[in-house]
Amino acid sequence: MQKKRNIRTWIGDIVGLLVCFFIFVIPFLFMVINSLKERREANKLSLSLPTKFEWSNFVEVFQTNDYQILTAFKNSIILTVGAVAILVFFSAMAGYVIQRRKDRPVKIANTIIMTGLMIPAAILPTIWVMQTLHIYKTMPGMILVEVALHTPFTIMLYRGFMSTIPIELEEAAYIDGCTPFQVFRMIIFPLLKPVTSTVIILDAVTIFNDFTNPLYFFPGNENATMQVTLYNYMGQFSSAYNLLFADVLIITIPMLIIFLIFNNKIVDGMVAGSVKG
Repeated sequence: MQKKRNIRTWIGDIVGLLVCFFIFVIPFLFMVINSLKERREANKLSLSLPTKFEWSNFVEVFQTNDYQILTAFKNSIILTVGAVAILVFFSAMAGYVIQRRKDRPVKIANTIIMTGLMIPAAILPTIWVMQTLHIYKTMPGMILVEVALHTPFTIMLYRGFMSTIPIELEEAAYIDGCTPFQVFRMIIFPLLKPVTSTVIILDAVTIFNDFTNPLYFFPGNENATMQVTLYNYMGQFSSAYNLLFADVLIITIPMLIIFLIFNNKIVDGMVAGSVKG
């Protein structure tokens, strides 16, 4: 019986590895191979090795539109850092209040916030609001859009983790004369490091890789983000797939490295609040 169980386990592991290989590894190899081909050969979209390795494709990607990719990288970094900083600061406090207080206004607020997980952004009304506030096509406006879209999920993570922190720590601090903000700043927030790491990594990767929202709410060549530069190589009548795949690799590698390094922290932060809540 034990032997049969071991065989089933091995079969399940092998099937899982094969599925992961075909879903993740082969598409990545496909991009790498075609990014090193010349244009006509890459447009065939085959998995065959290039007749000649065109490393100059990556140089050409950097030189396109007067080094637009460098401007796009700067915009993406500013957008990501700004949005994540605001998300961590306000979502941590919101998650703390929602988890600790059980009165009716907080429950209503929590329901409204969680509804944001299911309702997508309305493009035209959002553009109208941004134009009314004179923040359309501006970096602050784009940061606020990303913050609004990621707030529900971020609060949910903080709220789940907050349930693992004993309330006795806060009661002891109140007895010592601390104000509510001092309790949060000096006691609660330092204990949120695991979930804060998770929030920073998940939100940073998602915002950095966002394509549609900067396209709608932050248009313009000078406002291009990393993902929007993909449009440089896609045309109505012809496309340069070799440069497109080279651009995709340049965009993917920084976030892929961060994800691989901090993978364990992501898992720890997401499951930390699952035991009690």
